[in-house]
Amino acid sequence: MTISIDKPMFEEVSAFQKKSENNTRDLTMASEHDEAFLAPEMNAFGRQFRNYDAENERQKSVEEFYRLQHINQTVDFVRVSKLIRVKKMRAEYGKLDKMVMSIWECCELLNDVVDESDPDLDEPQIQHLLQSAEAIRKDYPNEEWLHLTALIHDLGKVITLPQFGGLPQWATVGDTFPVGCAFDESNVHHKYFSENPDFHNQAYNTKSGIYTEGCGLNNVMMSWGHDDYMYLVAKENGSTLPSAGQFIIRYHSFYPLHTAGEYTHLMNEEDKENLKWLHVFNKYDLYSKSKVHVDVEKVKPYYMSLIRKYFPENLRW
Repeated sequence: MTISIDKPMFEEVSAFQKKSENNTRDLTMASEHDEAFLAPEMNAFGRQFRNYDAENERQKSVEEFYRLQHINQTVDFVRVSKLIRVKKMRAEYGKLDKMVMSIWECCELLNDVVDESDPDLDEPQIQHLLQSAEAIRKDYPNEEWLHLTALIHDLGKVITLPQFGGLPQWATVGDTFPVGCAFDESNVHHKYFSENPDFHNQAYNTKSGIYTEGCGLNNVMMSWGHDDYMYLVAKENGSTLPSAGQFIIRYHSFYPLHTAGEYTHLMNEEDKENLKWLHVFNKYDLYSKSKVHVDVEKVKPYYMSLIRKYFPENLRW
């Protein structure tokens, strides 16, 4: 089944806009509704969103997370290669042999996950999924594929649970970035990359590294985590989500691209079109996090109908 989608209805903003403390002012989008979702100034803890420099205990644990991630996410860790004896992430998790279950069962399972990389959230994960989806549903009522994408975008975080192999948090959550080329300074806590073996590898430490300009993100190895895993789950189980939905799932944590505007030299034309929808999505993913809970049972029938439309009843995970 082919799903056609309209282009996002917002005034064109440069895809390469740099992030700043005032970026909430740049995120107003047109909507069919008068009361469109407005990005709040502060997160649930009374601090700015994605503030990685604040002095508090949670920030210390977040920084330690990124230290471990930046040291350990290397080309050899990510790559699929039969020449490497240690099983690598895409090869191992691409088998989808950990479990068979439905999308909704995975939503409920995700409540067992605490994201150590997120300075803005301490609520159950299913609430974040539903808060994002419901906010988008209000502003984009006709884009049902986008509602479902919001619901499932973080389901890949289950790979940190014991039944999925219990991957460490640094291999599951947090911002993602390409490996095999220079680590751009827009990456959070960039200083810790100096301890990554790839940082000193001349084959990997130039702007394009092992890639060519315009090669397309599909040909770029990203740091391994829940984004890429959920993309594999959707693709290999035959999801009929449109290309933009699968792109959002795969790159929603790629903040150096969609927020800082870096690594764009690796994109092809399809990536650039899909990035427009990722810009739409990101506002709701980041700023909808709230202490006000969504009534799960009330909205469940709607999302179950979307799941049945775009996914098989049971999926391999």
